[in-house]
Amino acid sequence: MDNDTLKETLDKLIADWENEVVEFKRVGNSYSTSDIGKYFSALTNEANLRNCERSWLVFGVDNRSRAVVGSDYRQDYDRLHSLKHQIAQGAGTTFRDIHELETEQGRVILFEIPAAPMGIPIAWQGHYFARAGESLTSLSLDKQDEIRAQSGSDWSAQLAEGATLDHLDPQALQKARESFARKYANRFDTGEVMDWPLETFLNRARLTKDSGITHTTLLLLGKPDAAHLLLPHPAQLTWKLEGPERAYEHFGLPFLLNTTALYQRIRNIQLRILPEDELIAIELAKYDQKIVLEALHNCIAHQDYTRNGRIIVTEQPDRIILENEGNFYEGRPEDYISGHKTPRRYRNPFLAQAMAELNMIDTMGYGIHGMYIGQRRRYFPLPDYDLSETNAVKITIHGKVVDPAFSRMLIQKTDLSLDEVLALDRIQKRLFLDDESMVKHLRRHKLIEGRKPNYYISAEVASATDAKADYIHSRGQDDEFYCKLVIDYLAEYGSATRKSINKLLWNKLSDALDDEQKETKIGNLLTNMRRAGKIKNTASRRAPRWERAE
Repeated sequence: MDNDTLKETLDKLIADWENEVVEFKRVGNSYSTSDIGKYFSALTNEANLRNCERSWLVFGVDNRSRAVVGSDYRQDYDRLHSLKHQIAQGAGTTFRDIHELETEQGRVILFEIPAAPMGIPIAWQGHYFARAGESLTSLSLDKQDEIRAQSGSDWSAQLAEGATLDHLDPQALQKARESFARKYANRFDTGEVMDWPLETFLNRARLTKDSGITHTTLLLLGKPDAAHLLLPHPAQLTWKLEGPERAYEHFGLPFLLNTTALYQRIRNIQLRILPEDELIAIELAKYDQKIVLEALHNCIAHQDYTRNGRIIVTEQPDRIILENEGNFYEGRPEDYISGHKTPRRYRNPFLAQAMAELNMIDTMGYGIHGMYIGQRRRYFPLPDYDLSETNAVKITIHGKVVDPAFSRMLIQKTDLSLDEVLALDRIQKRLFLDDESMVKHLRRHKLIEGRKPNYYISAEVASATDAKADYIHSRGQDDEFYCKLVIDYLAEYGSATRKSINKLLWNKLSDALDDEQKETKIGNLLTNMRRAGKIKNTASRRAPRWERAE
């Protein structure tokens, strides 16, 4: 690394120091080699367990204030680098490199430590070490077993033989830069990210390995005709329509663009919830784009690519079923519904990290939780996971009301806990509910009726007046109402920014919409008004100013 890159690395380590793969030390002219060996063992093991390529031991930075204070440790180059041999003797492996950085505050030494190899925990002189917060501790037996249980190598991190930058799709690269810039908007200006040399961007977004094109790079950003470089893996997403009409389409590289293209093939009509009820119906899209793409991106991240299969999305009249190869890798789906469990391992850690950098997934286990919460907010049945087939995971996203009483319950009772909603969802699907304490709880609160095992959701309306008010808030108003508000505002004040129109309409929109959906609703409304010749934009597209049309 050159001096500028080292300085940037140090700044990033100091700014992002919230994990157990970085250790700062305020070291003078001496420090025990044995202690360095212990930290080497701890940091290399922690990097493995956290799916990081490397960890860092840094001399010359105060571990409490993170201020650069400088270090005189082993100022002779040969003596400093002899540590590689000394560590190798006690650990069986050694530093990837030892870097020296001269700063205004003094000399800083950055020991670059590679992650422990898959399946092999690293000991120092026969003892395995780990980190617990800022403390050095022994590597527990369960963590040793976790590392030893790792088998094979990460297919997604392997270099794609013969692949070059010319095999990458320009449109996908542009979108990747934009996604990365949005994720790190608090650290980098968008223009700065766009101006980075291509190799720099790909390395920083963790899409390449030391500038080498990986399987991950091609999966997410490759041109369609670069798929042969991934053979025998088909690198394919397949959409299949089943029902009265039948159709299919294959989508290849780049996945970053083609997941959205596949979603657009799904027939996403507007549905009316509870159209036969005496209360006012609510209109919702059959499928929510965010939920479908979350499920599809999870399939990509968790696919077992060594099985050389494709990801299949089957659209049926009332549901979508997404399938990927490989067992559910870490725990069970129900572990993640509450949003409290964080996975410790990924089948494709390199791919998962790259997708996280591009805002396609998160790596904290919130994706499944978000899908369940999203379906709940839309009053639809919750997703279903099917793990009955060996080495396959299927998830079903429902696009139709199963039991109107369930949807009515969600609309009227917004204070239901997620556990209650999950139990009610099982009941509406006629699935066995074996939690007797939950059954008693639901019955006590008059949420269910019937006898075991034939429970059903209560059709009673708790309070007709309150419920009708809830429906009105959930429904919102029709577009003519919103258009008139905008026209009246413009007649009064002459013009309006998007921020002003948001403020005008926001609280009048349906409570069934989240913030993102409200933004989209207002944008569509303004577009329709412009096309109808009612309003015009007298400024730029990025910062519009709306006026009444002549």
